[in-house]
Amino acid sequence: MGVVGAGGAGFPTEVKAKSQAEFVLANGAECEPLLHKDFELMKRYPAEMVSGMRRMMDAVAAKQGRFCVKEKNGEAVTAVSPLAEKAGIEMTLLGDFYPSGDEYEIVYAATGRLIPAAGIPLQVGCVVNNVETLYNVEMAMQGQAVTKKFVSISGCVRKPCSFWAPLGCTYADLLEVAGGVTRDEVGIFVSGMMMGQLTFDLTGVVTKTTCGLIVLPLDHPLVQRKSRPKEAMAHIGRSACDQCSYCTEFCPRYLLGYDVQPHKVMRTLGFTLAGKENWSQWAELCCSCGLCTLYACPEDLYPKEACDEAKADMRTAGIKYTQVKPVRAHPMKEYRRVPQTQLRQRLQVEQWEGHTPFVSAEPQPKRVRILTKQHAGKPATPCVAEGAAVKAGEAIAKPNDGDLGAYIHTSIAGRVTRVAADVIEIEA
Repeated sequence: MGVVGAGGAGFPTEVKAKSQAEFVLANGAECEPLLHKDFELMKRYPAEMVSGMRRMMDAVAAKQGRFCVKEKNGEAVTAVSPLAEKAGIEMTLLGDFYPSGDEYEIVYAATGRLIPAAGIPLQVGCVVNNVETLYNVEMAMQGQAVTKKFVSISGCVRKPCSFWAPLGCTYADLLEVAGGVTRDEVGIFVSGMMMGQLTFDLTGVVTKTTCGLIVLPLDHPLVQRKSRPKEAMAHIGRSACDQCSYCTEFCPRYLLGYDVQPHKVMRTLGFTLAGKENWSQWAELCCSCGLCTLYACPEDLYPKEACDEAKADMRTAGIKYTQVKPVRAHPMKEYRRVPQTQLRQRLQVEQWEGHTPFVSAEPQPKRVRILTKQHAGKPATPCVAEGAAVKAGEAIAKPNDGDLGAYIHTSIAGRVTRVAADVIEIEA
């Protein structure tokens, strides 16, 4: 039915369902500032989520389930708690910190276990699923394929809101439901300001991992910073980094006990012919949460981007760093956590913080552009031809045997107008 991680990673859920684990953890932390789609989902569909979680527990033979949600989201807690209790699932209430939704953080908060360096939750007996993924699991068991994505729209829009959107519709379609933008020139963050992507292209399309849009004025400092070319980011870091190490001291992975040291990676920017690989290794276990770049650095440099570049370089060179020392949480971990209120103030977005209430209106696109890669692994292979008539929910691409991937289904009924390796276009 095409179910993949709906929180952003897009890992095929069928693979997780084939494993054996002690715990199933529901991730409802939703820590990206200004994104509230999971909160709205938990309020509206708690029964489906709990049922989907119970099904995952049965699939992996888990003896325990922990539903992880922020304590501040009282309405979601109230909606989920009684149903979870009946299903034998415990509640794990989280603080309002960033990045509490990182799966390493979720596993530690819910079980007290630390995932091995560069490892996965399964290595400590855990399977972690986003709450929307669990909703999709339940729908799949009822015969409904993944054809829509739940998104929230916030920032400079007339009507901040959350709603279901068909896969393959455009960002312009989403903004129309939200009443349009309130500024003449804007930048759009897709799926978050911290870990998402900045775009100015309204023809971009919704995928299974799109969490929402955050619209900010073009002259907002965050838009300006994220708009810089990579070369400029590296040049600024090479000339200005004074090795204060704040980026490392606030790094969530470092505080959990992993060898992530962005300040050492910043030294890489100054190397040319020798030494680069020696310092870049400290980027290997970075989760790209963006806290170092957008919160910790007092000089507004780009440690996260330096880590991203270092990881790419190391993979290209075939170098993989293995942490030798045991993983042990830093004694200051609980005292260096970053509250969401402080993060929003640092990002200068506090004025746009607010509810994005559910609305029943959905985009009604005349055509959709459905990508064949909306998941971890390899692109799905189209299984329809141009000119074919398709029904909503029909499979239009499938993974090849032996490949990590997922089925892709059409979100609307219509006629296939284009088939390519990376995209399938359908006109209603």
